[in-house]
Amino acid sequence: MSVTLRGVTRRFGPAIALHGIDLEVGSGEFVALLGPSGSGKTTLLRILGGLDFADAGRVEIDGQDMSAVPARARRIGFVFQHYALFRHMSVFENVAFGLRVRPRRQRPPEAEIARRVRALLERMQIAELERRLPEQISGGQRQRVALARALAIEPRLLLLDEPFGALDAEVRKGLRRWLRELHLEMGLTSLFVTHDQEEAMELADRVAVMERGHIAQFDRPAALVAGPASAFVAGFLGHATRLPAQLRQGVLHFDTLPLPPLPREALRGPLPPEGPVQAFIRAHDWQVAPAAAPEANARLRSLRPAGGHDHAELDLADIVVEAESPAGMFAAGQPCRLSARAARIFPA
Repeated sequence: MSVTLRGVTRRFGPAIALHGIDLEVGSGEFVALLGPSGSGKTTLLRILGGLDFADAGRVEIDGQDMSAVPARARRIGFVFQHYALFRHMSVFENVAFGLRVRPRRQRPPEAEIARRVRALLERMQIAELERRLPEQISGGQRQRVALARALAIEPRLLLLDEPFGALDAEVRKGLRRWLRELHLEMGLTSLFVTHDQEEAMELADRVAVMERGHIAQFDRPAALVAGPASAFVAGFLGHATRLPAQLRQGVLHFDTLPLPPLPREALRGPLPPEGPVQAFIRAHDWQVAPAAAPEANARLRSLRPAGGHDHAELDLADIVVEAESPAGMFAAGQPCRLSARAARIFPA
């Protein structure tokens, strides 16, 4: 089931929430809409689902224009951050709800509803909970119930709005792995909204990075990290420090900071015109070495263990730099020498 958005625009009074969005999602793809608050990602998802309507543009599902079709006629499954389960209904009844409220001629027999619901509960690994009320199960279990309810109607498309936002970190991590496996098993075209870049990178086949009602870049996770198309994408994805710099004769100079210059071979991607630029340096592209005055140019502000290395915050003049340092080598407050191995630059 493919999805195509052409020139989708949405206004709220004088404010423009979406600026002529174009997006194509292939059948069976899992796509993330990633961006900060106010970037338009939830508005876009709601328009796709028929919960809101565009002021201009076209929404197509499998080549059919759905722009003016109401949500109930689109056969789309929704999963929301706060579950939206019926508190007075059991798990079984919540999952069966979408089937039981269909018009009589479209409603499956009760035996078929029961079969379908129990099969979904087995797939969601919550079969033993079918008689419980939502208040009697955990947050992670409620989200599985919400997903089972969305899938019970055999949707053409699955939309998820911050599906793990209300859960704690460990539960989120486990559910992400499970949802990715479920998607691979079912092959259902799915779009989900998130502001969590780790979640988007782990789950999605492709990620649409949204900025102020525009899609800043739409690509596979590895391609986004390796080749951000703009300063916004470079700063939003990954742990990168933005520094003011000057590009002169192909060499990057940090005139206002105590850092050595970077030659052309250390600069990733195409170069902008010479002059003032923004330099983005990722945490793993910093080199942190022990040093004392006068060689020291930075001071360790804080350290946090992160697997095989430490995640360090350092004071470089009046800028806080995020860097990776060898595990256990440094202590907070220690002076050190900081230098960059590589950078990506954009016009200032």
